[in-house]
Amino acid sequence: MKIGLKWIVSFALIALVAIGGLFWSPIVDFPNNGEFLSEDKIVGADVAWVLSAAGLVLLMTPGLSFFYGGMVGKKNVISTMLQSFIALGVISILWVVVGFSLSFGDSLGFEINGVHYGIIGNPLSYPFFTRVGVLPHKMMASTIPFILFALFQMKFAVITPALITGSFAERVRFISYLLFMVLFSICIYAPLCHMVWHPEGLLNKYFGVKDFAGGTVVHMSAGFAALAGALVLGNRKKPHHEPSNIPFVLLGTGMLWFGWFGFNAGSALSANATAATAFGTTTIASASAMMTWIFFDRINGRSVSALGACIGAVVGLVAITPGCGFVSISESLFIGFISAIVSNMMLNWKALKKIDDTLDVFACHGVGGIMGMILTAIFAHGENASLLHGGIGVFTHHMMALALVSVFAFFGSLLLYKITDKIITLRVSEESEEMGLDLSQHEESLKW
Repeated sequence: MKIGLKWIVSFALIALVAIGGLFWSPIVDFPNNGEFLSEDKIVGADVAWVLSAAGLVLLMTPGLSFFYGGMVGKKNVISTMLQSFIALGVISILWVVVGFSLSFGDSLGFEINGVHYGIIGNPLSYPFFTRVGVLPHKMMASTIPFILFALFQMKFAVITPALITGSFAERVRFISYLLFMVLFSICIYAPLCHMVWHPEGLLNKYFGVKDFAGGTVVHMSAGFAALAGALVLGNRKKPHHEPSNIPFVLLGTGMLWFGWFGFNAGSALSANATAATAFGTTTIASASAMMTWIFFDRINGRSVSALGACIGAVVGLVAITPGCGFVSISESLFIGFISAIVSNMMLNWKALKKIDDTLDVFACHGVGGIMGMILTAIFAHGENASLLHGGIGVFTHHMMALALVSVFAFFGSLLLYKITDKIITLRVSEESEEMGLDLSQHEESLKW
């Protein structure tokens, strides 16, 4: 087998990173500067819960592998599953080297009337997790070790590019996808993460955006990147196929639902009442969306299917994510209900069907994230938190932020796909597509 230059460069990069890690100072003996609290501020119960939550969120990426893998044709199951699973390796390393610094490092941005608004973190704040130790961070994680906060957030960074893969499944080159994943994480995910979740972030500090667990940062960014990817790569030669393994989809949905409790309730960063509320709203919104989806399918002349039930459940999980810690259980019922209807209509909209988004990532994650952000801006509890608890000005700020995020995620991703394609061609050859990516990209195949 011929070994191309791109693989040699890839190996050289991982070798450089691994060796370079030896030359960075350890996490001890750094100046505090008032940034960190003393170790006695750590709350054991919070540490135990966030450790558990981080494990749950990690489980979501293999769950996504099964969810997507069961939906594609038999010739592309392994490749599709690997595209999700490989994010655990690529993004974890990237996060340690520079991703965490870009997302949660010292704010780089601009000032208005003497007030600083951050766009992205300083890449030299925590390179190779330098200064990421056992002390709690005063602003971002005041009761758990900062390293636990960093590792918990890493799992969010891992699953976001994995979500995108469903849009261009069955036709993307594996090495090109790896490059795009790195570019997306640095140029799209990190700035959005910083602007929404860092105390100095623009969308947080100026617009007052409420995103409890990632509706904007994770699902909207992935959804719009998925739409851009489907447009850039174009339609498959044979776009219609039967799902290869519905039980895989059911298994993946169960793993996602289970892991989502860590995703949402864990974002409280504490074993407290807010975490319990998020836990409850998460499961109720998903249940509501699942049942709404299958009944809405039936009254529109479509069969009640296991696939529909699974998609509905995931749409509910997506939609409740930004508001899970801000709304009540009864409101989560409505959020799951209305989001399932809108997402279902978008999935079956003829105009959107012309775009070959293989696994309807935009209709589910993109639209679900948009609905979640809008509904959070309507229902979120707390002083000056939403339309019902603060007035039209709060809601307007959220809608302005929604528009900014949509434009940034879509056009930014579009540019990154173009750049990736210039460096390494994105789409496989017609021969490779016909053969299937399992064999053409990985020389592996299913035996069932």
